[in-house]
Amino acid sequence: MERATSLASEIPVRKKPSRKRWDSPLAGYLFISPWLIGFLALTAYPMLLSLYYSFTNYTLMKPIEWVGLDNYERIITADDKFAQSLKLTFYYVLASVPLKLIAALMVALLLKRAVRGISVYRTAIYFPSLIGASIAVSLLWKNIFGVDGFFNKVLGFFGIPGTGWVTNPDTALWSLIGLSVWQFGSSMVIFLAGLKQIPNDLYEASAVDGAGKVKQFFKITLPMLSPTLFFNLIMGVINSFQMFTPAYVITGGGPMNSTYVYALYLYERAFSRYQLGYSSSLAWIMLILIVAAAVIINLTSKYWVFYESESQGGKRK
Repeated sequence: MERATSLASEIPVRKKPSRKRWDSPLAGYLFISPWLIGFLALTAYPMLLSLYYSFTNYTLMKPIEWVGLDNYERIITADDKFAQSLKLTFYYVLASVPLKLIAALMVALLLKRAVRGISVYRTAIYFPSLIGASIAVSLLWKNIFGVDGFFNKVLGFFGIPGTGWVTNPDTALWSLIGLSVWQFGSSMVIFLAGLKQIPNDLYEASAVDGAGKVKQFFKITLPMLSPTLFFNLIMGVINSFQMFTPAYVITGGGPMNSTYVYALYLYERAFSRYQLGYSSSLAWIMLILIVAAAVIINLTSKYWVFYESESQGGKRK
């Protein structure tokens, strides 16, 4: 017994590793340093540099000269293309965002049903949004809606004369809006997740009270889904303001400047005319417009966005 006790006393006791070195906030910064470096180098620094350039006449052809607010004054008071491109962009946003949200919500309601092979349908419908508004998709869309494209061939089969949808000034912008609506997959997935959070008890209780499908949609589904709708609306407005690739690839701003949206005009000023100072001012005006639109939507949300915590006596934050 004494021998066992002595042997046990000779066995070294391992000390628990000290965690003091991880108690410092520097450890957290160390872990996020890859993202932090990327944010500072690829986002914050370019934004600040762009803000500085917006107050200069930087053109790559001559030394940078500080001009103050001259670029902004010239844009607002003497630039006709600015007003035209901004008008088209607002028109595109006001048309594409609601249509895209309606399409996404209607399809999400259909895909909520528990039917055989529903996962395959969800994947197939989401796929167009997965590939995004890429150059390949834009070229395909241009061919489909061209004069001899697939869409006109389908119309011709039914005896309906078609037109050059992307070459006609009256329909060119609508062809771009159609492409945006077709890529509703991301919004649809978010709507589908929101629909699954609505308790079935609400529908069962309303059905007992005699409510039909239409009344359930407006009295239960929309109010309970309003936070999700609010998120999709904000993201849709932000993305629509920045639409560039389809307009650049499909129409190039034409015909007759009917699709000459704001981002395309900004690109032309920066990389065709090399007026980087002027284009930086245009970029910051776009940022201000997007922020203003988001703020307006947020201010109006208190009238139509319902949060469950409010019904339980909680305050909306």
